[in-house]
Amino acid sequence: MTRRFPSRAHRSGLAALLVALIVLAAVWWLTRPKPVLPPKLVLRQSSFADLPGWGADKLAAAIPALLRSCKIIGRLPPTTDLGLAGKAADWQPICAAAATVETGDETAARAFFERFFTPYAARDRDRAEGLFTGYYQVSLAGRLTPEGRFTIPIYGRPPTLVTVDLGRFRSSLKGDHIAGQVSDGRLLPFPDRAAIDHGALKGKAPVLAWVADPIAAFFMQIQGSGEIELPHGTLQVGYAADNGRDYYAIGHDLIKKGILTRETVSLQSIRAWLEQHPRQAAPLMEMDRSYVFFRKLDTAGPVGASGAVLTARRSLAIDHRFVPYGVPIWLATTRPSLRRPGETVPLRRLMIAQDTGGAIRGPVRGDIYWGKGPRAAALAGEMKQRGRYWLLLPKAARVKAVGATVAARSLTAPSVPRPKPALDAPNFAVNLARGIAREIEREGHRFGNVRPAGV
Repeated sequence: MTRRFPSRAHRSGLAALLVALIVLAAVWWLTRPKPVLPPKLVLRQSSFADLPGWGADKLAAAIPALLRSCKIIGRLPPTTDLGLAGKAADWQPICAAAATVETGDETAARAFFERFFTPYAARDRDRAEGLFTGYYQVSLAGRLTPEGRFTIPIYGRPPTLVTVDLGRFRSSLKGDHIAGQVSDGRLLPFPDRAAIDHGALKGKAPVLAWVADPIAAFFMQIQGSGEIELPHGTLQVGYAADNGRDYYAIGHDLIKKGILTRETVSLQSIRAWLEQHPRQAAPLMEMDRSYVFFRKLDTAGPVGASGAVLTARRSLAIDHRFVPYGVPIWLATTRPSLRRPGETVPLRRLMIAQDTGGAIRGPVRGDIYWGKGPRAAALAGEMKQRGRYWLLLPKAARVKAVGATVAARSLTAPSVPRPKPALDAPNFAVNLARGIAREIEREGHRFGNVRPAGV
């Protein structure tokens, strides 16, 4: 019986098919979607000699800010777990020693921090650098009753607003919150900014003051605190709650439309555009559906989410899912130069973690509180710098480490979906080769049992 063999044209076709399949597989492998890993705080033990600029900062200026956090921690039961910062009891000797450091005594301040703390370099997995921005205390004119042009309400917390700490229901959601209002036994979303601006809370929420500038009121919500100048005094207000809607940075929309660029977007440029386009200002601001409610403060300055009064240039807002409040943080970044626009100057300073914010998300992310006034507003508005930081954790906390890298199950943000497992490259290659072989074999059977060799 005469065997049939494929013609040269068919053999060429099989070879071309093999090459095409290999090329397609290689292209797919190189361009396949990479799994998105959730943020994860990784700490590596360091020494104070590793901190850039540690010997140049005036550390005594950070002691008052630390003592403000000590006041909050001191109210907690000694067994309270502070995460990476140990137990509340671990802070008792720290706070007692901090109170003995005399004002301006740099030698004593340096000795104090080096005695009680160990620095750990922070990373988001393998990324050491993160984004550092700034905020400030807004000041605007107001009245206690509506009159004339003072018609914009500054709302206190509505009585129907319900805030839920999801971590109390499921440990994997620790640090996450939602807010809404109850109707017929169900928790429903709270009205968004547009609905509130159009009267959804009229007569349903307390009004702390009335202001004339809706743009200034908007930025006061973003900053989280403000100083309202009344005809016969000043009213300090701070964050009380929010409506539970996600924060949206309206600068992104101005960039998408080509109005601003990533290089030119800032608090000042956004505000200038809003003031120059009053008819478009309200719809743009309403794209940020989040809304902040305030409370009256009897303190000398704004109060952070930790409960501590903030200290200008020493208080840092962080992502509390990763970094405990009260922890000293050595920051190494830059800040905009106010004397030479477009240039930056080094910023290496000891900060205290005392606040957080809706836009402050990630293991290496910070927002510097600059204080109040034109200079603070300019620095806060322009600052969007890359940098890194070191957490100064109490030696008494006994941070457990594997080698030099801290391992803690609470360091991964629970709100980020888990990635799909990555493909196994060796198994993928083997399966691809087998698939190609089967395809060639099927093609070869059409011409008389032709089998590929060595596949």
